[in-house]
Amino acid sequence: MEPEPLYNLLQLPGRVDLPAGATLPQGEKKKFLPPTSRKDRKFEELQKVLMEWINAELLPEHIVVRSLEEDIFDGLILHHLFQKLTGVKLDVEEIALTAASQRRKLAVVLEATGQSLRVEEPQAKWSVEGIFNKDLLATLHLLVALAKCFRPDLPLPADVKVEVIIMESTKSGLKSDMSVEQLTECGTDKDQPSKDVFDELFKLAPEKVNAVKEFADGVILLLLIGQLEGFFLHLKEFYLTPKSPAEMLHNVTLALELLKDEGLLNHPISPEDIVNKDAKSTLRVLYGLFRKHKLRESTDGVPLESPN
Repeated sequence: MEPEPLYNLLQLPGRVDLPAGATLPQGEKKKFLPPTSRKDRKFEELQKVLMEWINAELLPEHIVVRSLEEDIFDGLILHHLFQKLTGVKLDVEEIALTAASQRRKLAVVLEATGQSLRVEEPQAKWSVEGIFNKDLLATLHLLVALAKCFRPDLPLPADVKVEVIIMESTKSGLKSDMSVEQLTECGTDKDQPSKDVFDELFKLAPEKVNAVKEFADGVILLLLIGQLEGFFLHLKEFYLTPKSPAEMLHNVTLALELLKDEGLLNHPISPEDIVNKDAKSTLRVLYGLFRKHKLRESTDGVPLESPN
């Protein structure tokens, strides 16, 4: 007898809500995220940090990730991210259109990723099946491992853990159990990131912080970068008087690409955040420029520790 759809069995308060028709074949186990876990503050923060990092890495390729659950499964993003991080070119098709070709591409990318991370498939907390089926936990485990290897300074939230429901289909029916999934390690005072000086700046001088929102259309930012870095920007390369969000996004994306090429982006920055007048993101960009050119003028060469 076919197992009853899980959707009909898990409609209890606080339990996981699955798409209609989802089933679990006999003898298999599967983890599910209940709604309360998905709304966990640190769990959401982890996803945000990882998305901003990926978008910053793939900014020159104009690739934007909006959902780790929906955008990673087919191997396209992972392919570009792997090549960007490692410099290794993979012999796979650029665009995989069918489910079978997407799965094949994903398998190649994950095999190469496992070799780079020195993680054998049995020990990995992710799999082709899990990633391809949009298993958010498997995707997060993979991205956290990549970040720890290639961007150890990325400020991942520490001690991120969520409750999961483990369902098992047996001959006698479905069995369920609760478990805790650890996604990032417990932090210590020594390895915790220092207090964000930009948060302190927001507290001390909020009225001055709002002035940076004038950079939202990218024009002043591009002209400033050109002046300080010695770039000649032809007027055909950007919009001097942008009239739409798309034109503003073009300007800001170009500015961030120039800064990244010069090694001045020490924190993942989303161009959308600048256009949306996110003051902290804009300040990070401006401080990167300020710090470089202030140090150039410094007589003692002592690095500045925090923005003034």
